[in-house]
Amino acid sequence: MGLELYLDLLSQPCRAVYIFARRNGIPFELHTVELLKGQHMSKEFLLVNSLHKVPTLKDDDFILAESVAILIYLSLKYETEAHWYAPNMQACARIHEYLGFHSNCIRGTFGVPLWTQVLAPLIGAQVPEEKVGRNQTSMDQALQQLEDNFLGDKPFLASHQPVALGYNLFEGRPRLAAWRERVEAFLGAELCQEAHGPILSILEQVANKTIPVPPPEVHPSMLLHIARIP
Repeated sequence: MGLELYLDLLSQPCRAVYIFARRNGIPFELHTVELLKGQHMSKEFLLVNSLHKVPTLKDDDFILAESVAILIYLSLKYETEAHWYAPNMQACARIHEYLGFHSNCIRGTFGVPLWTQVLAPLIGAQVPEEKVGRNQTSMDQALQQLEDNFLGDKPFLASHQPVALGYNLFEGRPRLAAWRERVEAFLGAELCQEAHGPILSILEQVANKTIPVPPPEVHPSMLLHIARIP
């Protein structure tokens, strides 16, 4: 077997891995693991990743979890161009600096609207309004830090694009809006739509009642995630 990727494109880390592999022409077999259907908890997936997490990479008998580790592995194995993962030590350190910021300030913060608007209501839970308000403040602060500390006057940064369901994140932020346009032009509009389509259409799925209702066995982990929203 060649390279296999276990992904759910509702997940931002999965979208990052998918876009990276597709944009670099890396051949892989895609296995869709639908989180909302609880497929990550199945016995079959347990044999692949006992942590029940996506994304997961399987390269023959080598299995790797966590999106950052997967992105670095793919970059090194397939010797992608230097602008993805620079060989220069300081430039590489800057990439890791941003990845740390992304993990601490972007990933969880910008995922909260998905939980408040879609995932929590699916299992009959609700995120308190004070938490929603704090999250909006945190998103504003993170965007300002992204703009001032990482993008500055540069055309690109080593980054994932933040997406927050139901929010026009870059309204009133022309530098970030221009950066997003450059990223989308570089990646290609078709690939961006292919990767982001599922998350961008999820509110429509909710309205049309076509979104899967998570099975009871995943409710405890979902409730724990909701409880941990600051």
